[in-house]
Amino acid sequence: MDKTPNPITVIIVDDHAVVRQGLIAFLQTQEDIEIIGEAENGAQLLKLLPHSVPDVLLMDLIMPDMDGVEATRRVKAISPHTQVIIFTSYYKDEHIFPAVRAGALSYILKDTKPAELVDAIRKASRGEAVLHPRVAARLVQEVQGIRSETINPFSELSDRELEILRLIASGISNREIAEVLFISEKTVKSHVSNILSKLHLADRTQAAVYAWNQGIVRRDE
Repeated sequence: MDKTPNPITVIIVDDHAVVRQGLIAFLQTQEDIEIIGEAENGAQLLKLLPHSVPDVLLMDLIMPDMDGVEATRRVKAISPHTQVIIFTSYYKDEHIFPAVRAGALSYILKDTKPAELVDAIRKASRGEAVLHPRVAARLVQEVQGIRSETINPFSELSDRELEILRLIASGISNREIAEVLFISEKTVKSHVSNILSKLHLADRTQAAVYAWNQGIVRRDE
């Protein structure tokens, strides 16, 4: 099928080859969309970007080596005009909020109908967001400050996340936390991202203040 003179260029990022191949086969039937690359994770995507910068990225979230959130953050730093559509099966708060904060424009689930996916890509190329209804509802609730109950950090956070939150409150860096816990700095960053998402905090400073205010860290520690 002949393409339009200025098609919407797209790169697909997903760690499942079958998913990538299916999406490519389908999207290639669209006259106004051109697939210019594919990657199985964020790290592989970054190797493509110097040579192929797309209008739209169709991005999975959970991938090895570099997940969709970190990949989105880096892509937006390199190419601000590239619009990112998160295309995933996950829609809990710990997935939604980090992705949106990283710069994703749209967030749709893999049960989306093919025609709706194409529509989301076209809208993304114009800077228009598309959100799955479940995701949109959570974002609206968050903006309005509606919470069904007060967050209990001791039930929301895992033991490891509470441990890292205490270390954040002590004022040490991610690298120092990694050394204390004998884990990688990348793993620490992932935990920090989850902590901020679950507690609906913007940054490490807010996390530290929160830890002190909630008694997670005591003055005598």
